[in-house]
This record gives sequence, structure tokens and C-alpha cells, in this order.
Amino acid sequence: MARRTKTPPPEDFEEHILDTNIRDEMESSFLEYAYSVIYSRALPDARDGLKPVQRRILHTMNDMGLRPDRGHVKSARVVGEVMGRLHPHGDGAIYDALVRMAQSWSMRLPMVDGHGNFGSPDDSPAAMRYTECRMAPPAVAMTASIDEDTVDFRPNYDSRETEPSVLPAAIPNLIVNGTTGIAVGMATNIAPHNLVEVVQALRHLITHPDAEVDDLMRFIPGPDLPTGGKIVGLEGIRDAYESGKGSFRMRATARIESVGRRKGIVVTELPYGVGTERVVERIKTLVQGKKLQGIADIKDLTDREKGLRLVIEIKNGFVPETLLEQLYRQTPMEDSFGINTVALVDGQPRTLGLKQLLEVFLDHRYDVVRRRSTFRRDKKAERLHLVDGLLIALLDIDEVIQVIRTSDDAGTARERLISVFDLSQPQADYILEMQLRRLTKFSRIELEKEQETLKREIEELEAILADRELLRSVVADELAEVAKTYGTPRRTVLLESAGNAAVAAAAAPLEVADDPCFAYLSSTGLLARTTTDELPGTGGARSKHDVITSVVRTTARGTIGLVTNKGRVVKLSVLELPTLPASANDPHLSGSNPVSEFVSLEADERVLALSSLPADGPGLALGTRNGIVKRVNPEVLNRDEWDVISLKDGDEVVGAVELATGEESLCFVSSNAQLLHFAASLVRPQGRAGGGMAGIKLGAEDQVVFFGALDPADAVLVTISGSSTALPGTEAGAVKVTPFADYPAKGRATGGVRCHRFLKGEDALIFAWAGLAPARAAATSGAAVELPEPTGRRDGSGVPAPQPVAACAGPVAARLATAAHVQG
Repeated sequence: MARRTKTPPPEDFEEHILDTNIRDEMESSFLEYAYSVIYSRALPDARDGLKPVQRRILHTMNDMGLRPDRGHVKSARVVGEVMGRLHPHGDGAIYDALVRMAQSWSMRLPMVDGHGNFGSPDDSPAAMRYTECRMAPPAVAMTASIDEDTVDFRPNYDSRETEPSVLPAAIPNLIVNGTTGIAVGMATNIAPHNLVEVVQALRHLITHPDAEVDDLMRFIPGPDLPTGGKIVGLEGIRDAYESGKGSFRMRATARIESVGRRKGIVVTELPYGVGTERVVERIKTLVQGKKLQGIADIKDLTDREKGLRLVIEIKNGFVPETLLEQLYRQTPMEDSFGINTVALVDGQPRTLGLKQLLEVFLDHRYDVVRRRSTFRRDKKAERLHLVDGLLIALLDIDEVIQVIRTSDDAGTARERLISVFDLSQPQADYILEMQLRRLTKFSRIELEKEQETLKREIEELEAILADRELLRSVVADELAEVAKTYGTPRRTVLLESAGNAAVAAAAAPLEVADDPCFAYLSSTGLLARTTTDELPGTGGARSKHDVITSVVRTTARGTIGLVTNKGRVVKLSVLELPTLPASANDPHLSGSNPVSEFVSLEADERVLALSSLPADGPGLALGTRNGIVKRVNPEVLNRDEWDVISLKDGDEVVGAVELATGEESLCFVSSNAQLLHFAASLVRPQGRAGGGMAGIKLGAEDQVVFFGALDPADAVLVTISGSSTALPGTEAGAVKVTPFADYPAKGRATGGVRCHRFLKGEDALIFAWAGLAPARAAATSGAAVELPEPTGRRDGSGVPAPQPVAACAGPVAARLATAAHVQG
């Protein structure tokens, strides 16, 4: 057994003890800890919007080649690589960050494609040994061109490897996905937004650097939460965009339905960060404590196919709308979100407004594109230098071979080649390594083509580096491509005030008189009704947030029909609609509710128009994407929904109009800029089962972009041209407004006349509308879009639109007068 001995200290060793004040030591240690938490854990970098652990996960997955087109690997393998190479902390923290980047209810644009149980808003995920992962497509855009010297690298924790200090980040990740983090003495909480809207704001800021917050809010009206729902009240959002701090209220999306023999509240979307179990538990607590009356049962029917569905059954004798308001007030079905936009800028934590966030990202992208262009130019210049030397050798190949054969060794051959042919050392080395198969005539032709291509590409890259405006243009084009590739429609509905159906029902008496009123449908899918049959003024045409696309005259206890693009009519009780404010002269539907709160629609189904469901009259006119037109006899069935047209596979209704007299003109506008209008009397009315008849003659690749009914004398035509390959809502295009009377009528089933001339880069109409003047337009968010004055250029081209147009409408009062005439 070994014997342990204590080695005495050397004779010249002198013990030295340093006395330190405990307060100074604690302050120093705490500051070091705080610094580590702030910069290495809790706060994201404003450029790529990632915390260090998230950045290390994406960089490691990129190095491992876990692309979206490759197979999934065990999450434990990725966690182990990250922990061993770059992040020397617990595997639990790494796996938690990886899981969050894979959850579609946590991130608006998930960066990790997870396979397996990655949890739910209420449940934790399975252990990392059971789940698998790989990069999601957006993560590829975050790491693209990282190997082209676009970002700086720094040593990892043990200085054996390097890691990026920031990712190239082609996606504005911080504002799109948001983040949350608690540091020492500070915290951050940023709401997710819609990628398409953010890109539109970035491109506007590129061309208008002096834009104010109000200008940017035309493109980004508010957050777009991954779980959908509603945001009630926009004042706090404006404050957050201005100062970096603010708050807003989130509400669940719910509608009243018949559940068996009872009425029920069906919840389909919850506030961001709220799970169904939390809502169910709170409701049970309130019912048991006798603080909430009227609930018979609650069922969580959520599944992977239908998504979230929470059914709350109401006891007979209770008003569902009043109970829904109590649920909003007492349960997590309404929650608040406090925005605190804190991120690292140049290594320092800063509170940023909307414009500052966008500017930091744009500066980063300018730097990335500049460094990438420099890298590519240098690489192509090196290749061009070698190609030039090889072409010199091919011109005198016999002499080159003679020089090499008569040389004693490779070094001598290199020196003689340099002196005889005036080559550089890299060129001489490349010639010595050249294979004999490169001596053919065809190879020389290929080299000459490569030489021309390299020179042209080098010139283009040098132009980007020399011209600031060209650099901005490149960044803008790349952002447009990102929005086209990864953009998705808005999920969250923005409401200016807290008005809703429940509030209206709670404030109104139980018995409502069957008085005449009007029902509205807006461009953003909001429904509402008036309290009287008085016609409002034209103020609705200047709506702050959307335009009125359909309006019908009805009664408060009547029934209207919602006509969808699937050729269905869905019944809806007018009493369920929220009432507009007393001032109807500006009917921008403040306090209204989205269609999804009243009826159940398929994933790709949307409401096109309202119908008063008349017992007689000229009926309903429908136009489909494939150019079919149909008039449907008025026929109201004793059921909640029915089909009004038989559609072929791949076809859908693009326009539906309730005719007033039957003498209107029916108008088609196709994607190849052909306009056809003819009298409605030329279309024979059919029954519900009919499939319609030919309306307009289309080419093989063409389709209808607009169908409507109008009086040509008082109408205008709005057309917008662009690229057929662009993602809807990402391209503003070129807009033109023309008096409709300039276009002659033609027979049904003909090709029509040209209504718009395409410029370079344009090959299709991306939007068209015809109706009563003056026309008013709105963007996808509902914000107003200015249109040019009408011109007499029937076949002219358009002018650049300020932003993408989603809907157009004419004066509300004129259409209401028509609706009143129909009902009168």
C-alpha cells in the first residue's frame, strides 16, 4: 500500500494573504454574474434576434448538415454537439431552447423541424432521447452564406473552435418571432409579427429612410401572434412602437353555436401563451366557487386535425353573449401582453422602438451583403487569374510542354514558365497540375466562356460595392424573396376598441325589436350591423382600417346569407352581429367581429359577399376562377347551409353579387388583362344544382381575378399588374384607374378587350376591381391605400402602388341606396 507524504514548501516560498473587503468582493462577483446573464444568456442580439444558445444550436445543426431535405436525427445528438463544442452549460437549457424553436404556438416562424412529442401550450415535451429534429426551411435563410466571410467568428469557451458572433440572418427574426428573457436588472418581452408585413415595412424604410412610426404602421399595424386570436385596443401598440414599451390585450376567438339541445361557446383560438388546460382549470374553479353561473359542461375537443376546439355548454335560460363577456373578464380567455423591447446593440442593452429595430436589422443586412459581395468578388478574381493563365498556356501549348519536359524538376519548370510566359506563381502551379484532357479544343471554348462570365460577375459585384443605392436594391430584392418563400397570411385580428358581440348583447335588452337595419362585411372579414335603417354618409370610404366590401338591408331579427368561395351559402342570424357605434357616418366597423366567430369555415374558405336571402327577385350572380358565370334563382332552404353552384375540381367562386334589377352588367377581368362585360339578362337563371355556363373565354394559363355586377355609366376600373410568381400580398405592382365606360360591351363567352398594358417584369394582373366611383383601396392589414386619379388610357400601363392592395370598394351610401331599393 502506497504511503502518502506531505511535500514541504520550498525554502524560498513565502505565504502571502491579501485582505479584501467583503462588500467589494460581492459587488465585483455580482457584476460579473450580471454581465454573464445579460450578454451570454437572456438578451438577444438585435441583428439576428437570437440568444447565444439559439445561435449555437442553429450553427451546429448547419455544420452537421441537418438540412430540411435530410432525415431527422435524435435531439440528444444535437444537444450533445452544442454542449460539447460551444455551450458548456446544462443539457436541459439547450434542449429547452431547441424545443421552443420547434413549437408553432411559440414562434411565428419556427426554426427547427421537430419530429415526435414536442409538447403543447400546457404540457412539457418528451425527453430528448425520444424526439428528433432537423433545420426548418427558415433556419436555412438564417445561416445562408455564413461560410462567405459575412460575419465575424470568435473563439469558443476553450479556444479550440470558433463560433459566429451573429448569424447572417436573411429573416428579421427578432421582430417576426419575438422573444422573452429575464436578465439581472432588466428583461425583454417582444411580440411576434407577420413576416410579409415586416418585409413591406423594411422595403419602405429602404426607400424612405426618414419614415416615421405612423408610416411604418401602415405596413405593420400590430403583432401577429402564432396562436391567432384578437388584439383589442391599439393604443398600447402605438406606444410600444414609439418608445419600446407598451401593452395590449389579447382575446380568444369564440363563437356561439348549437351544441346538441343547448347553446354553446366554441373557442377556436386562445391568447398567446395560454393553453386549454389553464382555461378549463380556471372555469372549474369559478363554477365551484359559485362566481360563474350558467355553465353546464366544458369539453376540450382539441386534436391534430381540427386544431384547438374548446366547447363550453350553456344552461338553458342563460344568454351566451353575456356569459362570454364574463369569461373574457374572469378567465385567461383575455390576457395582456407587456412589450419591453430590450436587445443588444453593439454589445450594449438598449430599449428600441419599431424604427430602431428595423434600422439595426437593415444595417446588419447591408454589412452582410457587402462582405458577401467582397468575398465572392475575390474568389471569382482568383479563378479568373487562373483561367487567364491557362488560356495563355493553351495558346502556346507545344512550347509549354517543351519547357516542362526539358526541366529537371517541378521547381525549375515553375520558374521557367514564369519567366518565359510572364505568369504568376499560382498560374504556373495550376498549369503544372493541369490534366491532359484539358488540352482539347472544346476545353478552350469552355474556358473562354468562363472567362467572360467571371468578368461580368466581377463587374456586377464591384458595382454593388461601389453604389450604395444598388446595395440597398439588392437587400430589398432579397427581402422580397424571403417574404415570398416563407410568408404566411395574418392570423391575429386587430380591433380598435373592446366592442364585441358579447358587450353589445349584455348592454341590449333581452327582447330586441325587429327593426330595419343594414349588415356590413369589411375587406378584413369583419361583420357588423347598424341599429337603424338610416343611410350613412360617404365617410366609410375613408375608413381608417378597411373598406366595406358588401352590405345588405335586413332586419334586426332577420337572417342573412354568407356566400363563400366554395359556392356555399351559410345562414347567419343578424341578431348575433355586433352593432356599430352611434356615429354611422364613419362605418369602419370599430367594435366588429371576424367571420370566424359566427360560422365554421374550411381552412381555405372565405366569405365573398352577403345576401339578404330574398324570397323573389333577379337572384344571385356568381363568377368562378375558370370563367364560369351563373345566376341562381332565389331559393332559401330550411337548413343552415347549402350549395348554390356545382364547382369542378380546382375551380372556386371569385365574385358573388346580389342583383338589384337583373339589368346590370356582369363583368369579368382575367389575369392576362382582358375585360369582358355583358348584360345579366344574357345569363339564364338556374337552380342550385346547376354548374353555370361559359362567361369569359380564357387561355390555357389564364384565370379570372375579378367578377362583379355594376352600372357601367358610374363605374371605374382598378387594375394592378405584377409578377405571377410573386407571393400574394408581397408585391405592390403598378396600379391604374380607368373610367369603366371606356370599355365596350361584348357577347358572353368571348375574350373581351385589353384593359392594362404590362411593363418589363410584369406578366399578369395580380388584382382587379370594378364598381361605383370613387374607388377606395385597403391593404391586407386594412390600412388605406391611396389610388391614382382615373385616366382615359384604356390600354395603358400603371404607376407604382405605394403598397400591396387587398381590396377595393366604392361609396357605402350609394350601395346602401341600391340595397334599400331592392328591399323596398
